[in-house]
Amino acid sequence: MREIFLILGMITASFSLKAQYAGFSSVAEPEKFKVAFSAATQKTTTIISDFVQEKNLSMLSEKITYKGRFWFKKESKVRMEYDQPFQYLMILNKDKVYVKDGQKETKISTNSNKLFHQINKIMIDCMQGTAFNNTDFKTRVFENINYSLVELVPVTKGLKELFKSINVKVDNKDFSVSSIEMLELSGDNTIIRFINKKLNTSISDTLFEIK
Repeated sequence: MREIFLILGMITASFSLKAQYAGFSSVAEPEKFKVAFSAATQKTTTIISDFVQEKNLSMLSEKITYKGRFWFKKESKVRMEYDQPFQYLMILNKDKVYVKDGQKETKISTNSNKLFHQINKIMIDCMQGTAFNNTDFKTRVFENINYSLVELVPVTKGLKELFKSINVKVDNKDFSVSSIEMLELSGDNTIIRFINKKLNTSISDTLFEIK
């Protein structure tokens, strides 16, 4: 189950679910934003980034912080290497998930696990700009000078039982994802921030191989 919770942790944050978000206002023309976001992300073929992931547990006052390296490549390929506070590797390659935790290796087909399939789809949709096409959620869009905030509220049973919302913060300069965040029904939340991003650089397919 550890890999499930780490993947859940990949996509979360600490905004409270309400009619408005502090510092953000509703986008007057959400359809216009959707078109611009989709067009920009369609031009993004690869992303390389460092990441910082913070897990906030409702029962603890301290945050749990992870750091590592992130790679994305179209179509539907993600690699995350955690190097602090421990080494942990996860690869998403279309409908397959590979996890290496110490000496333990796990391979999962998302076709045989609905939760993994939905989580896999969330991550890929955010990076490929197809989040608005995901019928598992209803969406709203907010903005400030520097960022747009896409709120994804689950409407399907499995996701509704886990999450209040998944929020994607998008940089207004290039429409790249700055953070992906989730507020869980349990009261826990996690945020993963992408820093030092590089777009459209060459990435070998061997990084995403699942043998």
